[in-house]
Amino acid sequence: MGLFRARVRILCMILAAAMNPDELSAVEDSVTRLRQGDLDALAAVMAQYQHRLYRFLMRLAQDPALADDLFQQTWLRVMERIGRYDGRRQFAPWLFSVARNLAIDTLRKRRLGSLDAVEDGGVAPIDRLVGAEQDPLEKLLEFERGAVLAAAIADLPVIHREVLTLRFEEEMKLEQIAEVIDVPLSTVKSRLGRALEGLRGRLQ
Repeated sequence: MGLFRARVRILCMILAAAMNPDELSAVEDSVTRLRQGDLDALAAVMAQYQHRLYRFLMRLAQDPALADDLFQQTWLRVMERIGRYDGRRQFAPWLFSVARNLAIDTLRKRRLGSLDAVEDGGVAPIDRLVGAEQDPLEKLLEFERGAVLAAAIADLPVIHREVLTLRFEEEMKLEQIAEVIDVPLSTVKSRLGRALEGLRGRLQ
């Protein structure tokens, strides 16, 4: 019953955050209040991260129902472990690490994705994808290319999908990605290089 009530509370806070996207407190202040046991601060933190976090979980799970479940589990886990969060660290990498660990554990159990990949010897990653202003036709073509790109990313192994999502959608630095997925910086560079190489091959 306790878990059920916690889930109901999480769902209510998700709805509150969605209905009040402009009424956000500073993240640092909200996280501090949350660490002090103020659960009302959770709604403000959720409002800041809900779309990014759900997108990340969708990239890993590739299943809306599973992503929804993982999204709720992540916030439950945040409530359980917020006391262990080191306020000197940035909150986003810690949050995404919690979500990532839950997702990977679930994917392993359900065997939805292979976590096996050859490391080392990666290709040098590009730093950023740049877009310029486009006319309507170019925007339409870009949208179609985006759909092709999303499909190509979906075919990649989980460990490659996550580094691409964190680097180019979340715009995290390589050091932050290393913190999220708990691997050395050299491994992040290798995985990102191999992910880009695999993506390039599928697009060709």
